[in-house]
Amino acid sequence: MINDKPRVRFAPSPTGYLHVGGLRTALYNYLFARKSGGKFILRIEDTDKNRFVEGAMENLIETLKWIGLDYDEGPNVSGDYGPYIQSQRLDFYQKYSNELLEKGKAYYCFCTAERLENLREEQKKLKLPQAMYDKHCLSLSKEQINKNLDNGVPYVIRLNVEKKGTVLFDDIIRSRVEFDCSTIDDQVLIKSDGYPTYHLANVIDDHLMKITHVIRGEEWLSSTPKHVLLYDYFGWEKPIFAHLPLLLNPDKSKLSKRQGDVAVEDYRDKGYLKEAIINFIALLGWSGKDNKEFFLLDELIQEFSIEKVHKAGAVFNVEKLNWLNSEHIKYKPNEEILYMLKKEIENSNFRIEKYTDYYLIQIIDVMKERVTFIKDYLMLSPYFFEAPIDYDSNVIDKRWRPETTSHLKKLTENYDKLEHFNKDQLEETLKITAEELQIGAGKLIHPVRLAVSGIGVGPGLYEILELLSKDEVIVRLKRAMEKIKI
Repeated sequence: MINDKPRVRFAPSPTGYLHVGGLRTALYNYLFARKSGGKFILRIEDTDKNRFVEGAMENLIETLKWIGLDYDEGPNVSGDYGPYIQSQRLDFYQKYSNELLEKGKAYYCFCTAERLENLREEQKKLKLPQAMYDKHCLSLSKEQINKNLDNGVPYVIRLNVEKKGTVLFDDIIRSRVEFDCSTIDDQVLIKSDGYPTYHLANVIDDHLMKITHVIRGEEWLSSTPKHVLLYDYFGWEKPIFAHLPLLLNPDKSKLSKRQGDVAVEDYRDKGYLKEAIINFIALLGWSGKDNKEFFLLDELIQEFSIEKVHKAGAVFNVEKLNWLNSEHIKYKPNEEILYMLKKEIENSNFRIEKYTDYYLIQIIDVMKERVTFIKDYLMLSPYFFEAPIDYDSNVIDKRWRPETTSHLKKLTENYDKLEHFNKDQLEETLKITAEELQIGAGKLIHPVRLAVSGIGVGPGLYEILELLSKDEVIVRLKRAMEKIKI
C-alpha cells in the first residue's frame, strides 16, 4: 500500500482567483479525507512561469481559510513531505527526469519552435485527428546529444511513449478507462527553462507525498494515461483515480466567466455565506440521501461518498445558490447574524450608533424569512433604520384616497392614547377605528404601511409598528399625512 491511511491533495496553480471548479475539487478532497480519517494536503503547482500571478498563492490560501477548508499539510503548515510549493522542489524533478533518460523512457528533444510549428501544419493538412511529435530527436546519437548539450542548444525532455498497445486504469467515477497508446503524445516533461510540466511534477510529487487517491476535474482525464505510463516507467504504485464531472452553465456549455462569475471571491464579495457556498458546491455532481439539499459542513463529512459522485456534468444554478443562502441565514442564530448586520451597517450610510443590539435583533427576527443576503436587511427594510423621505407612487395611486388623511388622523389619535404599544393592542385599535369610520380595515392597513415604510410590502404591519415604537410611528403618520397629497 502507498500509505495505510488515505492521503489526498488539492494542487492549484497560482494563476489568479480560486475558480468554483477548483473549490469543488478542494471540497471533495477535503470531505473524503475527513470522512476516512485521512490527510488533506495543499500543494501549489507554480512551475508554469508564464501563467504565474503575483499574490495568487496567498489569495488561494486566504480563500480556503475563509471558506473553512483547513489542510493538514501545505505551505505554512508543517508536514513530513515538503516543500509543498513545486518551484522549491526542482531538484526532485531533475533527479527523476535523469532516471527516465537513463532507462530510455525519456529523451532530449532539440527541435526548434519553427520545426514544431511546421510539423503541426503538415499534420493539419493531412487532417490527422491530433498534432503529435514525430520522435525526430529519439534517433539522435549519444555524440550528437552531448555535442548539443555542450554547445548550449536549447532542449526539452520528452516522454518516450511506445505507440503499441493500450493504457488501462480504473476510475472510481468512470469505472474502467482505456486509451490507445497510438493516441498518446510524447509529452514534454522538462521545459527549456528547466522547469517540469504538470505531468511530470504531479506524478513525482504524488508519489513522494504518498498520495493514495487523486481526485480532480474531468479535464485531466485525457492526461491520465501519460501519468499511468510514468508510474509504470518508475515502477511506482499508482494512486486511485477519480475524475469529477464538468461544471456547466445553464445552457449546458462549460462554465466560464463569459456567462457569469466563476471566482469564489466574487461570491464572497456579493454577500454569499461560506456555509451556503460550500453546501451549493457540494451538490454540483453529488447528492445526499432522500434528496436532502440543506447541509452543514459536518453533515457533508458524514454523508459524502466519492462513489456517489455523478458522471454527468453539473449545472451551476445561481437561483439554487440564492435559495441555499437564504436557508442558511434562517438557520443561523440571531446573535451571529447581528455581528454580520452591524458590519453591513458600518459600511452603509446609516449610523450604527443609533441602533441598540436589542433593536437590531428584533429587525433580524422580523425579516429573517424574507432576506436572501445580510445586506437585504438594509435594502428591503431601510425604514427600520431611517424614516422614509419618499413614498412609492404606485402604492399612493392604489391605496391613498382623498379621505385617507382624515381616516389616518383618527387612527393616529387612537394610537397616541395607547398605554401598551404592542401588536395585539395595535391590531385591536385599528379594527375599532375602522368600525368607527365604517370602513374596511384594509382602508387603514395599507396607508399606514405606506406612511411608516414608504413602500407597500414587508413583514406584518403590527410587527413593524411595535418595533418602531409609539413616538416614531406617530411622527411618521403625521409626516405622511402632510406630504402625500392627491
